[in-house]
Order: sequence, then C-alpha cells, then structure tokens
Amino acid sequence: MKMFMVKSFAIAALMFISVLAGMQLANDGIHKMKGYDDPSFQNAISIDETDHATFLGNDISSHDIEAKKKKLEEISAFNFFSSMGKKLSDGLAGASGKLIKQITE
Repeated sequence: MKMFMVKSFAIAALMFISVLAGMQLANDGIHKMKGYDDPSFQNAISIDETDHATFLGNDISSHDIEAKKKKLEEISAFNFFSSMGKKLSDGLAGASGKLIKQITE
C-alpha cells in the first residue's frame, strides 16, 4: 500500500510539473509567433490597488458590481428549479447527517 501511494504521488507530481512546463512552452510559442515583444500585450485580468479591474480589456469597478446587485434585487425573480434544488439539497444533507449520526452511535 505504501509503494502504491508513493507511485501515485510521484505520477501526480510529474503530471503537475508537465502541465506547468506545457503552459510555459505555450506562452513562449505565442510570443515567438508574434515575432516581437509587444508592450501593449494585455493580460486577461488585471487588478489595481485603487479598486479598479480590467477583464479582457473592459473596465470593471466595484460601483458597476454594486449597481448590478441592486438591479437584481429589484427584479427579485423567482426561479422554481433553483428553490426545488435548494430544498432537495437541504433534505439530502439532513438525511445523510441523521444516517451518519445513527451509524456512529
């Protein structure tokens, strides 16, 4: 059992390192494909210390998010499937909790 865990951990570590190396190679390939170092090459997401963020070139601020929250609260739409899913998950969580409690006692 110990050797299985060691082998599994070694394989998982090798896969993790391979993924990181692949991401780095892809990034280098993108820069090589452009042919030059472009200082205006933007990141997908950038966040400033002044509570200002950009996502894919679009400016986002906390005021926009607050306005959207307010708009959603005004709509106060009722989703039948969402409420049924919440009731089902609460019921299953309660039932499994009771079952585990009975098994452990």
